[in-house]
Amino acid sequence: MRIPLFAAVSAVALMAGSVQAAPAIVTPAAAVAQDPGYSDDELKKFGTAMEQLSGISAQIQGGTPTAEQQAEMAGIVENSGLTIDRFNAISNAVSADPVLQARMVVVMTPPSPEGSVAASVTDQEVEQFSSAMGRIQDIAAGVQGGTPTAEQQAEMAAVVEGSGLTIDRFNAISNAVSEDPGLQARMLLADANRSAGNSGGQ
Repeated sequence: MRIPLFAAVSAVALMAGSVQAAPAIVTPAAAVAQDPGYSDDELKKFGTAMEQLSGISAQIQGGTPTAEQQAEMAGIVENSGLTIDRFNAISNAVSADPVLQARMVVVMTPPSPEGSVAASVTDQEVEQFSSAMGRIQDIAAGVQGGTPTAEQQAEMAAVVEGSGLTIDRFNAISNAVSEDPGLQARMLLADANRSAGNSGGQ
């Protein structure tokens, strides 16, 4: 039986990229310890401030902001509802933590439209799909000429069924991932969490 699993492999390439950390507004104190307790609200404030700061950052020449630019940047941060120290702490943490980067993408991406297939995907299905995709990509890496052998097809089908998803549901999620930024962001976070777990992280 031939099943269209490769749409999912290409869909993963559409995942949103990593969030870039902002330059510190003020010279941070030594190293800021990573704080696992950043709330979604704080990350949203940080991301919104980052969007506003990007225009100023593009105008900075020589890597050093002028006093006027420094004041303007500080004003943006303070208006976001974060202190400058907290902003810099989040910036340092985001630059060092792929899971936190993925959380940033989730909070800054509009949710899937109500009633869509993407919106119907549960957190459990996100985990199941993400886990299955990781194994399917390994199989796909060995495909010659773009067409899997019957054995490879069977192996991929077994991975999907072993994940707890039906093949029809897997393909429906795959199609939704390729079209929906909100679901892409959730998959990115699931991938980051899985990678952190595989590497011994939390």
